[in-house]
Amino acid sequence: MKWRHPPGQTVKINFDGVFDERRSQSASGVVVGDMNGHVLLTKTGLHNGVASAFAAEAIACRRATQIALEINREDIIIKGDSLSIIKKCNSTDFDKSMVGTYIHDIHRMKVKSRKIRFEFTPRIANNLAHMLATESLRRREEIYLIDEVPSYSEKHTKDESVREPD
Repeated sequence: MKWRHPPGQTVKINFDGVFDERRSQSASGVVVGDMNGHVLLTKTGLHNGVASAFAAEAIACRRATQIALEINREDIIIKGDSLSIIKKCNSTDFDKSMVGTYIHDIHRMKVKSRKIRFEFTPRIANNLAHMLATESLRRREEIYLIDEVPSYSEKHTKDESVREPD
């Protein structure tokens, strides 16, 4: 498997959500990378009152979309390993449940920037975002880092920058 950097000035944002059913809590992990594979930003968040793993993924996608609007780049690809969430972000058909509310928020943000597109990526190519979310939930901490990753993921960052499935 080979890493493929985003073309041109494209920025790629990977996201993942993890869920703790016992605590009704989730964590999101978001990684922003440039065309050279350089990590521009890492962010995690903790979320309370989450009902399902599906909702955790939707919350993480919404967080990634918020970051996409904040960085305001020419072309942005948002990638996640939840095919159902990616499909809902690319569709106008979604329900009015709590998860539907998250998807509705994503659609409202997406309209503000036609530069954003959503793509599915296999879990193996999304490991850094998954690791960030998992560690955030385990450690019960949130991070926001510019031009770096947490020390616990530095080795993983190097490994991930050399492979991504075509």
